[in-house]
Amino acid sequence: MLRISRSPLFIFQRGKATTTGDDYQYMQKTRIPMLHFQPSLPRLPIPALEKTCERYLAAQRPLLIDEAFRKTKDNVDRFMTTTGPKLQELLKKKDSQNKHTSYISEPWFDMYLRDRSPLPINYNPLLMMNPDSRPEYNDQLIRTTNLVVSSLRFMKSLRAHLLEPEVFHLNPAKSDTHMFRTITSMMPSFVSTYVAYAFKAFPLDMSQYQGLFGSTRIPETGKDRIYRIEKSRHLLVIRNGHMYSVDVLDEAGNIEQPETLLARFKHILDDNRPPTDNPLGLLTTENRDTWAKIRYHLSEIGNEKALRTVDSALFCLCLDNGTIDPEHPIPMIRDFLFGDGTNRWFDKSFSLIVSKDGTAGINFEHSWGDGVAVLRYFQEIYKETTKVPFVDPNLQPKDANRCEDVVRLIEFNLDDRIRDGIIMAQNHHNSVIDALDMNYMKYEGINKNICKKQRISPDSVMQLGFQLAFYKQHGKFVATYESCSTAAFRHGRTETMRPCTTATKEFCEAIERKQNKPSNSELRTMMDTCSTVHGQLTKDAAMGQGFDRHLFGLRHTAQMNDIPMPCIFEDPAYAAMNYNILSTSTLSSPALLAGGFGPVVRDGYGIGYNIQDGFLGSVVTNYKPDRNGREFVDCLRSAYEDIANVLENSKPPSK
Repeated sequence: MLRISRSPLFIFQRGKATTTGDDYQYMQKTRIPMLHFQPSLPRLPIPALEKTCERYLAAQRPLLIDEAFRKTKDNVDRFMTTTGPKLQELLKKKDSQNKHTSYISEPWFDMYLRDRSPLPINYNPLLMMNPDSRPEYNDQLIRTTNLVVSSLRFMKSLRAHLLEPEVFHLNPAKSDTHMFRTITSMMPSFVSTYVAYAFKAFPLDMSQYQGLFGSTRIPETGKDRIYRIEKSRHLLVIRNGHMYSVDVLDEAGNIEQPETLLARFKHILDDNRPPTDNPLGLLTTENRDTWAKIRYHLSEIGNEKALRTVDSALFCLCLDNGTIDPEHPIPMIRDFLFGDGTNRWFDKSFSLIVSKDGTAGINFEHSWGDGVAVLRYFQEIYKETTKVPFVDPNLQPKDANRCEDVVRLIEFNLDDRIRDGIIMAQNHHNSVIDALDMNYMKYEGINKNICKKQRISPDSVMQLGFQLAFYKQHGKFVATYESCSTAAFRHGRTETMRPCTTATKEFCEAIERKQNKPSNSELRTMMDTCSTVHGQLTKDAAMGQGFDRHLFGLRHTAQMNDIPMPCIFEDPAYAAMNYNILSTSTLSSPALLAGGFGPVVRDGYGIGYNIQDGFLGSVVTNYKPDRNGREFVDCLRSAYEDIANVLENSKPPSK
């Protein structure tokens, strides 16, 4: 998941939606070439070994008792004077031989593809979209068609390199301007990024965008592979477990007219055949080796063409039958995150899901990217469909083609082995989702505006709440993961920000003290220290100066060079640090209703969170009975009430 903010993007404006020429085919026509900044993006730095060890020990300090910390420090000191420098030299040497990419890209990608865990819950995250403010546009057929049209316009702009480059504007008023675009577009590509820095604007890596469309993760024993194709003209559409190939581009590669697409999706929604007895999508919920063997058998018994049709689709569109209760959104969030598996194909790069009431969301496969491209796409299609949609309630479906020529049921030849495999997959998936609990917490006592007024980092407040809640629940502190994008670097992926610090530990212990409890003023000073430390750690992570990915790279280097595993990696404290009981990730977008993902360890919590102008909220997942999610959410509300009390009864720091 992505942890990065963004200013509004420059969009090619139309006075009204038009369905002719380039104005219909392309969402954007950028003034700056899409990949203009790519050649001059800095390379992801390899931190100094001393700094990584120092940061690692600082992160271990609040988690370990004194004796355990001494042992860990001894291991780190030994690593620094023995194997560490050699591994650092080997890592740097390999990095210098691969200047087109980052040192983390290949091993990180490899790690994803080798993991045999099922994709739903373990890897595929969910972004749920806000509804359209106009009820009539939330009709399933209308919203589906509008989202597909905008998706195709985004795709065509991407493939024609007409998308606005991804840029993080530190001060949008000064850099998200005509002058910025004019000056940077005139600069040679090899220096353009550094010119952008002068505006306090930071171009981001766009290499992951190629994985968005026409892409599928194909299971193979031992390690999966990514299949990509750019010549497709169809979508994979799933309804009631039945799979359809729907042409959405004409033979020249142009987007079909809105009324034509409206007719094709209406044809599927009007198809009254009952749910299939053998929903093949369930197989994509299986262990990857299990699924690889079944898929190989599928192809052996004459399903190569059908599988190729699925794999080559531009993306997957899932037409669901559920409806959301705005007061109790958890059932729908669960359904979009993993559901019963019968109406999904989790291997596709992403699935656009639209329910009967128009509730929409994106479930995406994670190996090919970290959410940068998905969030951009998500925001763009939401903005266009809610501001300038191409389909309105008065548009009548009309298709010059015969439906059976452009909307084709994908039929598979099944035998008993495949049918048994589907039943086993269903049993496995049901056993997992039955054990998964999900809870939602919304708190209006703290929001972005309050944090701004109090001059404190909103993200630090959110993370402090997680630490305090877990301490209230269990009386201890555990390894905590916060995802931070390193997209400011060429082929950057993510870095881990470690929000459990000595400062947060001291605050939590102090505010929970029964006797000699500090005053609100003293607690506020401690809270400000937490915010300062949090801000520095976030900055370090975003600038490639965290320690997690560096240690991962050094460990991988030892494995690749048959070097005995250094003591630092054999230390139980290292294993505990990477056993993330609190796994957290945030998104900030006006398009987002909710985001969610599963816990990364059996006795952990998966926390998707955001803080908006009027409230803060979290979607918390956990496995029963290993953790009590309802109790954690109650403790979380109590934690934010305590934090709000401190903020209300103390003065913010002077400027």
